[in-house]
Amino acid sequence: MLDHIGLIVHDYQRSKAFYQFALAPLGYELVMEMGDWAGFGWGGKPQLLIKGGSSTAPPVHIAFSAEDRDTVQSFFDMALQAGGKDNGAPGLRPEYHDNYFAAYVLDPDGHNIEVVCHIPADAF
Repeated sequence: MLDHIGLIVHDYQRSKAFYQFALAPLGYELVMEMGDWAGFGWGGKPQLLIKGGSSTAPPVHIAFSAEDRDTVQSFFDMALQAGGKDNGAPGLRPEYHDNYFAAYVLDPDGHNIEVVCHIPADAF
């Protein structure tokens, strides 16, 4: 439904590095950069845009889809390595539905970044 989303970030270079590393397991890459704007996506089309300035307040929650549970785990590991803070380790969230497998990380500005897979484990 959404085409793209944009965030204002406090430290542009730090956030750009965070998202480049943390979103790599999803196949996202830096696809555009104009001044203090960076766009992450694939196929040349940005889906997440960040802009240097001051942090978006209050922080927002963004959820990205993953094709499998290993990708959720990879995102979590890489996001922590990139300076994110654990806000919910990879695991099932049955309160949402039986196959809701997600991980949550706070980015450098405190935004809650989620990666979720809805596919049952036995489907792989």
